[in-house]
Amino acid sequence: MDFPILFFLFLSILPISQSQELSVDYYKTSCPNFQQIVRETVTSKQISTPTTAAATLRMFFHDCMVEGCDASVLISSNTFNVAERDAEINLSLPGDGFDVVVRAKTALELTCPKIVSCADILAVAARDASVAVGGPSWTVKLGRRDSTTASRTLANANLPSFTASLESLISQFRNKGLSERDMVALSGAHTIGQAQCLTFRNRIYSNGSDIDAGFATIRRRRCPADPNTGNGNLAPLDLVTPNSFDNNYFRNLLQRKGLLHSDQVLFSGGSTDSIVNEYSSSPSTFSSDFASAMVRMGDIEPLTGSQGQIRRLCRVVN
Repeated sequence: MDFPILFFLFLSILPISQSQELSVDYYKTSCPNFQQIVRETVTSKQISTPTTAAATLRMFFHDCMVEGCDASVLISSNTFNVAERDAEINLSLPGDGFDVVVRAKTALELTCPKIVSCADILAVAARDASVAVGGPSWTVKLGRRDSTTASRTLANANLPSFTASLESLISQFRNKGLSERDMVALSGAHTIGQAQCLTFRNRIYSNGSDIDAGFATIRRRRCPADPNTGNGNLAPLDLVTPNSFDNNYFRNLLQRKGLLHSDQVLFSGGSTDSIVNEYSSSPSTFSSDFASAMVRMGDIEPLTGSQGQIRRLCRVVN
């Protein structure tokens, strides 16, 4: 008679798993209109503000590469903590990426209060942003929960610098479980969006053999050599089709017209040259690989189950 009681007591002290697998139909019953609401929000925002797509894709990358895809990048700093969104490398994140998530969250809180995480909103918004500018779509797995912490130090340590070497980039992506091919495909998001003068000034004034002279001359028009002037001036990452998601980014690299040093190192005589060549000649291969890499990036260290929380406001912890 004592055995069942002892067995029950034994079971009751076993640790309860805090994680579970992400799933495609996570909100099927709890918030069935979730993806439609996000898609409509992204579409509307992109129409009114064409920088939204690039901003959203970049923010998702900056979120996942730090502590995983947990919406920690959305948390604001406070008196007690400097958050990752205020890391130097994140200061140039366009506000449109933050705004589209906040808009979607506001709409979802009216429809499905306290159900949908900011992390899942950002993951779906990134996919919809790609589609909005002619890029690929992919199936987004859901069930992420939101981080309760955000660290500027971790952001500085984990996010690739615009001056990074190829070896450094490969290492940083590998540390997150992403391959060289994933890295090159994800870098192709630079087919849209802009960069600030301070991120490419040294490259366009270097007179190096890895940059096309005519391209450097054009870029100097709005990026003066003086480091105290024009730091925030913008230039398109893809000079040819800056508002369309295509493979011109890779064609630019073949012509030594990568705007950032961290772009051009992908085609600089190293191990990724062959991938750049492949993507430059096959837009369908790039599109397919980009979608697959986005899925893998979305799987980086998600908080699930009883981990984290569902933040009511994306910028602050509950």
